[in-house]
Amino acid sequence: MPKELQRKINLEQFKLISYAISTYEDLNVLNAHIVESICRSFNVKGCSIFLFDEHEKQLFRVSSYGISEDYLQKGPIYAADALEEFKTGQPVLFTDFQHDPRVQYPEAAAKEGIVAMLSVPIRCKSHVLGLLKIYHSEKWILHSEDLESIRILADHLGLVIENNGLRNFLEEVKMAMRSLPKRLSQGL
Repeated sequence: MPKELQRKINLEQFKLISYAISTYEDLNVLNAHIVESICRSFNVKGCSIFLFDEHEKQLFRVSSYGISEDYLQKGPIYAADALEEFKTGQPVLFTDFQHDPRVQYPEAAAKEGIVAMLSVPIRCKSHVLGLLKIYHSEKWILHSEDLESIRILADHLGLVIENNGLRNFLEEVKMAMRSLPKRLSQGL
């Protein structure tokens, strides 16, 4: 009789990560907290957060935990239409990372010891802002409720990233307004 698949993330861990997402002021500290917490909760090799640059059409790493610098510097990750997660907005589990034709750098993954990877879109509404990638050093079967928990956390992170971007934009507008000569700023 097959052994029942056990959940890895419990409600307490989910609440702690959710609380961090909703309360951290510094996005860099938040990202570091999330990737480390996911690694510890799932006992996986590593985790990275990548954000999509619409001009460059590639993903840029903003935070990682448990992955070597050599692997992180393997080369650019081109996104948009090439990646299933961008097309569908849904998580993708790579169960054989070194032999999957969708993987851009299989040799680097083999050298790093990555066997499986879960790639979860970081979304705000229907727009994909980036990816949360979770790397495992062994075959991985994920409980559906764990997958749903990670997807929800990634969506919460997407809202925070979007709000942070809007807040930064407003600060830049305020600075620009303050630098206008007084005669130009009157009546605004």
